[in-house]
Amino acid sequence: MTRLYDDPHTFTEDMLAGFLDVHRDTVAGVPGGVVRTTETRPGKVAVVVGGGSGHYPAFCGVVGQGFADGAVVGNIFTSPSAQDAYSVGKAAAGTAGLLFSTGNYAGDVMNFTLAQERLCREGINTRVVFVTDDIASAPKSEIHKRRGIAGDFVVFKVAGAAAEEGYDLDSVERVARHANDRTRTLGVAFAGCTMPGAAAPLFTVPAGRMGVGLGIHGEPGVGEDALPRAADLATRLVSGVLAEKPAGSGDRVTAILNGLGTTKYEELFVVWRSVARLLADQRLEVVAPEVGELVTSLDMAGCSLTLVFLDDELERLWRAPADTPAYRKGRVDSANAASVRRTTTSSGPTVTATRPSSEGSRACGRTIVSALEAMASVMTDAENELGRIDAVAGDGDHGRGMVKGVSAAVAAARDAAGAGAGARSVLVAAGDAWAGKAGGTSGVLWGATLCSIGEHLGDDHEATSDSDVADAIRAGLLALQRLGKAQLGDKTMVDAFAPFVETLVERVRSGTGLSAAWSEATQVSETAALATADLRPRIGRARPLAERSIGTPDAGATSFSLCARAVAGVLESVR
Repeated sequence: MTRLYDDPHTFTEDMLAGFLDVHRDTVAGVPGGVVRTTETRPGKVAVVVGGGSGHYPAFCGVVGQGFADGAVVGNIFTSPSAQDAYSVGKAAAGTAGLLFSTGNYAGDVMNFTLAQERLCREGINTRVVFVTDDIASAPKSEIHKRRGIAGDFVVFKVAGAAAEEGYDLDSVERVARHANDRTRTLGVAFAGCTMPGAAAPLFTVPAGRMGVGLGIHGEPGVGEDALPRAADLATRLVSGVLAEKPAGSGDRVTAILNGLGTTKYEELFVVWRSVARLLADQRLEVVAPEVGELVTSLDMAGCSLTLVFLDDELERLWRAPADTPAYRKGRVDSANAASVRRTTTSSGPTVTATRPSSEGSRACGRTIVSALEAMASVMTDAENELGRIDAVAGDGDHGRGMVKGVSAAVAAARDAAGAGAGARSVLVAAGDAWAGKAGGTSGVLWGATLCSIGEHLGDDHEATSDSDVADAIRAGLLALQRLGKAQLGDKTMVDAFAPFVETLVERVRSGTGLSAAWSEATQVSETAALATADLRPRIGRARPLAERSIGTPDAGATSFSLCARAVAGVLESVR
């Protein structure tokens, strides 16, 4: 288990502080992650990678010449926020554009895409490539739904080498997508990983068994099998990956036998002995393979096999030299490296301006602060349980993410209200803070929801009617659905939020007071959240483990209903 930490809630921040101190000559901290200590040279495309922490040396460990120009670092197993991705991207970008690359997870897709859109609006040509190498996470017919695991490393390396060679942005994007199309991975787990401060692992594997098709965010495998000898495991991995050989591939591959955190290098070498023989039996030439820990999952016991089906361009870029804190290959050309050191490592915080507001709206803003405080209290109490139910088919981070997000929202809302902000400005400040600090899928969705509610309430109403509130909450739901693409029945927060809104709007329109209407809507939401136990997840991180999810309610729907109940208590007290 993960034993060494000070405060589990600041594990990522504490880790980064130590990492930056050790490698101060080559990497520097910026809000949201790290960048090289030298400016991106003129004419060079910047490559920024990222995702949740807990995967070292991915992602901050590969920032350096021949590899990435920056890395966005989220909380453990949690997508970085859009603000974090924007901050690192802006710090790393030079004159030739920027390529983001990350795994194909819902939170990463939303947050990196939002950051891309913002950077493009500011004149920085930005592209995003999402890695989809995990063959166990979706069938061939839905390859676009596959997640990125150890194949991340390959795509990042190829893109970084291409940028270092002087490829333009179109060409860096093209070769990164090409590398992704030619990369396949299958992984197994022998034991689950444990979040800092947790008393138990996110999942367990029975003695003598292994999980097949695991994720790298602490998700259990999609299947289970008897734990074989090393040679038999090699056969399972090689046959599984070769069954997915891309059409038109040649006879040259590179391979990564990746340890996930606890499996010893000696064990990996034993497995590699058989992997190499099996690949040779298939008349495949293995070029510059890697055996070791490249994309880990805290202390998970397990390994994965990645094959990249090479052509001349991919082979050259894979072999190209690199010099980073965690990965070195060949000898880099120091004459080609940037020599100008950064003069600043911060893009500065985002400041939400306080607009002129009416007294009625300021009073509404103070009520909003009380509601957020009540939500924070409930989320703190429910953190462990939310993590437990999220870990059944996900990565177990939902409770921690909710606490981090709502706590940031409370602090921002208090500051805004204290400065005389009205309802809109209080909610926008809270939403921006929630999205910025929590990251992940729930962070960006809750942030968008609060901001949309605030935009509809405004800052200048002398009196906020019950209908105003109900319509604003409905606008928040619509904003969430536009961003997250979830519908009723997908087993997400929408399954509790949508019936809540329907009931709230109906009751208010029939003349029921807001407090009573909210309480009725909360009861409907609680029932709907419990009913998600019967659903199969159709989107998000739990989708590959849909069968395992049946019988357990959705963590996002559960946390929404708990938050709704907390706000009901506040409305009752101010009625």
